[in-house]
Amino acid sequence: MSERCDYAALAPGGLDAMRGLAAYADASDLEPRLRYLVELRISQINGCAYCVDLHYREALEAGETPRRLNGLVVWREAPFFEARERAAFAWAEAVTLVAEGQVPDEVYREARLHFSEKELVDLTYVVIAMNAWNRLAVSFRQLPT
Repeated sequence: MSERCDYAALAPGGLDAMRGLAAYADASDLEPRLRYLVELRISQINGCAYCVDLHYREALEAGETPRRLNGLVVWREAPFFEARERAAFAWAEAVTLVAEGQVPDEVYREARLHFSEKELVDLTYVVIAMNAWNRLAVSFRQLPT
């Protein structure tokens, strides 16, 4: 498989706008390790090889363990994730797959047990940004470097 085009060079203004949203998400009060796990999980769902590779490496550098990273794809069955992380993963999955069934009330209620309203909004911006990056990378077949 080869990359289709260099979208960054062809539309730098769009990329700048994407970077603005990503910068907001990065500057939030959410724990970086949680953000990396959420970004990795979304990228797994969306089948984005570039982003899976990138966020796996970022999470490792932030102190995450290979065991937890490898278990992320089966987080519901894996015993080594905390309740706050599980709530974030469920929220991220529901928002990512919104066309398949909206965002259920029970997912919202569980997320609110572990996140303030502001944190949940910020988490949603992380999810939105990651989905947008995935859609660019998958559409134009951006490969891991």
